[in-house]
Order: sequence, then structure tokens, then C-alpha cells
Amino acid sequence: MTLILKGLHHVSAITGNAQENFRFYTEVLGLRLIKKTVNQDDISVYHLFYGDEKGNPGTELTFFELPMAGRNRAGNNSISALSLRVPNDAALLYWEQRFTELDVEHGTIQTIGGRQTLAFRDHEGQRFILVSDENDKGVAAGIPWAKSPVPAEYGIIGLGPAHLTVESAEHTAAVLEQLLGFRRKSTHPSTVAGQPDVIVFETGEGGSGAEVHLEERNDLEQEHLGRGGVHHVAFRVDNEEELKQWVQHIRTAQLPNSGFVDRFYFRSLYFREPNGILFELATDGPGFATDEPMESLGESLALPPFLESKRQQIEAYLKPLDTRQ
Repeated sequence: MTLILKGLHHVSAITGNAQENFRFYTEVLGLRLIKKTVNQDDISVYHLFYGDEKGNPGTELTFFELPMAGRNRAGNNSISALSLRVPNDAALLYWEQRFTELDVEHGTIQTIGGRQTLAFRDHEGQRFILVSDENDKGVAAGIPWAKSPVPAEYGIIGLGPAHLTVESAEHTAAVLEQLLGFRRKSTHPSTVAGQPDVIVFETGEGGSGAEVHLEERNDLEQEHLGRGGVHHVAFRVDNEEELKQWVQHIRTAQLPNSGFVDRFYFRSLYFREPNGILFELATDGPGFATDEPMESLGESLALPPFLESKRQQIEAYLKPLDTRQ
């Protein structure tokens, strides 16, 4: 059996303030809060999940709240930008106007790698790129949240390419191609003069929801991860049986890894590629409606069964979060 990753599953970043984070991602970007829970490795902090109408894999943007974290210092060996898919080129015109009206820092619409794009930053300076699906073919997009303040025809419909910036593209490329089975698709010029071309890799059915863009930079220092930075990127595995095969595959390659991890909403495997970027492989299921009705996702604090006995302790420690949508 050939192991093939299906595309992007989720990305996890760091915020210093869960309430402000919730406001920006639901009220400004129009995403749905699909799970309000805690970091299973540090139950004293929130872990917030945003996504499409149903929290489909490939649409999930998550945040750990670390109030004491310093501001992220961008640099090498990092997940330097995240992309979010929108339905078409016309949607970018809507977002350009919306960002201007809401005083969100943003650039101008540009064509990169054959797609129309619009770069912006969130309230903590995290770097994003809206990517038009106008001519996209490949991994299916998600479904805009029906109660979003953003009209459905312009809504965010999933994760686009993850951007990695490294000091040695060769080593990361070897992991993507030889270990994870990505295909080298194309290149496009760096946005910084004098730097090597950006290499585009794809997996599964391809398309915007299954790409990694790899940029080599020789003019940057190491990133210092903090609020406004990205902790890890996760790729889709079809099911638990296949994930266990990936565990053996990664072990055989002798890369230090977490082994099989049960996150309740999905099963995971974590490891770092040679430049230190944290990758996760995560199963498509069981999904976020496992412990909440689909219509009320994210409305109350959800805890996996193995943390339920600590609910009183957890709720006493957490600062109340108003997530009425």
C-alpha cells in the first residue's frame, strides 16, 4: 500500500488573548468557532478551533492562548505564512474593501504562481494570504458558515498553501518528497530580490488545499516563536489504520517523533523535519461533532473524556471567554 497524504488538515498558531482572537476570526474573517477546548499538553490554556460550517478537515485554523508569550520574531526555519482559500477573484475585491473598512493591515491583489492573492495580517501581526480558487482544481473546498457576517459567496472556504521559510531548502524538500510523498509541482520567484525561487510541492489530489510552498532565505536569522507565529502544520491522513502505518514509516526513517497520539477529535503523529519545523499527520475523523451537536459547536467548553474528571479544576483556572456568535 502506498501512503499518500490527502492535503492540509489544520494549522495551529499562538495568540496572546483568546477573547480578541475570537473577535477577529469570527467577526472580521467570518469563520465559525467549532471547538472551545484546552491544550491537551497544557490544560491551563485555551485551544480554539475555527473552520467552515462543519469543521471539515482542511478548513481548520487553531490557536493556543499563551498570554505571557512575546511577539513573534519572523525568520528562518518557520511556517512563515498561512493561506486561506476564497471562492474566486471577485471575493478578493470584497476582502480588499472589507480590510480597508475594518482597518486590517493588508497589501494589494497580486498574481503569485498563477493565482490571485491578497496578503494581510491579523490583529497580532500574523501573516496570511487569501488565495482565489477561481481556476483551482484539486482538493475540494469547505462550506462557508451560514451565520457568518461575511456573505457566503465571498466566504473563506479552507486552508490554502502553507509557506515554509528555511535556511536549507534541500533538507526540507527531501522530507517532503522522499518521506511524505509530495510531488514537486513548479516554482515561482521570491518576493525578495536576490533570493532563490519558491518551490511548490503538492500531495493527494493537488490544488490549493494540498500545497506547501518552500522558500530558502540566506538573509534571515532564526525565528523566535511567539504570539502571531505558527506552531505547526498538520497534513491529512484518511484513517487511524493508515496513521499507524505512517508511525512505522517515520520510525523507520529514524526521525524523532511522538508516536501515535489520541487527540479524541482526531489521531495524530508529530515530528520535526531537519530545519526544525514541526509537522503533524492527523486523521480526518472522528471529527468535532463527536461530543457536541453540529448546530452548537463551540458554544461551551468541550473536554475529551480523559480530561473530564479535571473539568472543575480546568474551568476554575481559565478566564471566562464569551463565544456567543
